[in-house]
Amino acid sequence: MVKNSFIFLVLIGLAAILLNLFAGFNGSTELGTIAAHYASKGIEEVGSANLVTSVVVSYRGLDTLGEVTILFLSAAIIGFFLKVDNTDNKNRQLKYTSEILNTASQVLVPIMLLFGAYVFINGHLSPGGGFQGGAIIASGLVLMFIAQPKKEMGHKMINIVESVSGVSFVLLGVAGILFASGFLDNKILSLGKFGTLFSAGIIPIIYILVGLKVGSELTGIALSLKENQNEA
Repeated sequence: MVKNSFIFLVLIGLAAILLNLFAGFNGSTELGTIAAHYASKGIEEVGSANLVTSVVVSYRGLDTLGEVTILFLSAAIIGFFLKVDNTDNKNRQLKYTSEILNTASQVLVPIMLLFGAYVFINGHLSPGGGFQGGAIIASGLVLMFIAQPKKEMGHKMINIVESVSGVSFVLLGVAGILFASGFLDNKILSLGKFGTLFSAGIIPIIYILVGLKVGSELTGIALSLKENQNEA
């Protein structure tokens, strides 16, 4: 009774705090100083048709690197704790998957991989980018794991893709310091013609690297979980 009363009081307190916040909230009708600069100067300075891309990859590229690093650490920790010896996999009994799921995966997986690549390659032109494209690619591979549980995919290839893309991302950032005006400055390459595929400097390259890195990390997590199951 005392425990339930305490929980009830806590909920009442949280509700009062939230009610106060909502009651005192006044939406801003104007952009702040930094946001106004992004909106007015983003196209000129970065050359990307997608202003969100300008912020995520160029203006706040260091934050994006931090987010990718957090995802890498999460994948590494999951892989460490869910490490399975090769001897554990020999006698695993795998569930049978339906013919419908197996056939559908053969059609959908290539499409999902292609669409994921399209999303991060065109991230500077349209909504999307490295994180979204990488997640789509990982989803396609997860579907393949579900439909074909006996299909093997080694961690070595995933680790190579992840490592190469991550190191290349950092090297591009350092190149921005050496050859342009700051870390991950996209003007290492020409901004090109606005609105075309080869525009916005190195932003398309950065998004390709982010997409490959995110896709490989999420796939690694799914693969570790798959290997850790007694049944798939």
